[in-house]
Amino acid sequence: ADCRYTCHQQCRSLIQLDCRRPGPCQNQLSPESTLLPPCSQNVTQTVEEEKPEPPTIQEIKQRIEKYNAKVTNCLLMKLNDDGTYTGFIKVHLKLRRPVTVPAGIRPQSIYDALKEVNLADMTDKRTSFYLPLDAIKQLHISSTTTVSEVIQGLLKKFMVVDNPQKFALFKEMRKDGQVLFQKLPLTEYPLYLRLLAGPDTDVLSFVLKENETGEVEWDAFSIPELQNFLMILDKEEKDKIQQVHRKYERFKQRLQQTLKEARGKPG
Repeated sequence: ADCRYTCHQQCRSLIQLDCRRPGPCQNQLSPESTLLPPCSQNVTQTVEEEKPEPPTIQEIKQRIEKYNAKVTNCLLMKLNDDGTYTGFIKVHLKLRRPVTVPAGIRPQSIYDALKEVNLADMTDKRTSFYLPLDAIKQLHISSTTTVSEVIQGLLKKFMVVDNPQKFALFKEMRKDGQVLFQKLPLTEYPLYLRLLAGPDTDVLSFVLKENETGEVEWDAFSIPELQNFLMILDKEEKDKIQQVHRKYERFKQRLQQTLKEARGKPG
């Protein structure tokens, strides 16, 4: 009330208020009462939310009925006799780095999928390529399927042989015009989150991204992969430098043209 101190929500745990001026807020200052909404349009939150008590089978049944009533396609959820349930989730692939796959083998067939044949084990040859940005993969999973199993399942479908620790699953939410990303723990159940949010992907969607730099297990990478990353970073750096050069070169040309046109004019 006196010093008008404010902070962002993400910063509140780092704030220690020590007001030495007498005033109406003396001894009553709290970061909780001086929060501003986040200013970023793309905020990544890693703090785990407190989980509520597990729902009863009857509550699950009611939620599934409510969920299915909103579904506009055939991707319904189904409740099993033992209280578990199955359904579909869609995962957006937003990978900025190339992935490693087996080289020179045929695509996976229905027979391979049914027999759980791992084509990646048939050759030691490897190659790297970029997955299409914003590609969407649909998965049929159970309420007992964890985030870790979803990541492994996605990598298997694309025959990616990279270590699963290199990737992380995020939930994407839109609130008050902001896009919020929150990294999901490996033990979380994505289908339960889908059930709570409903079928609308504008409310909640899942995104597969590279694991954050501070949490990457670098020992999981091979030497050729690390060298490949360095080459990619070097290329990206050169591209950024060229973009900046072109930007200021255009600005310089416009400025010179303006000065040339103004030389013959009074003032």
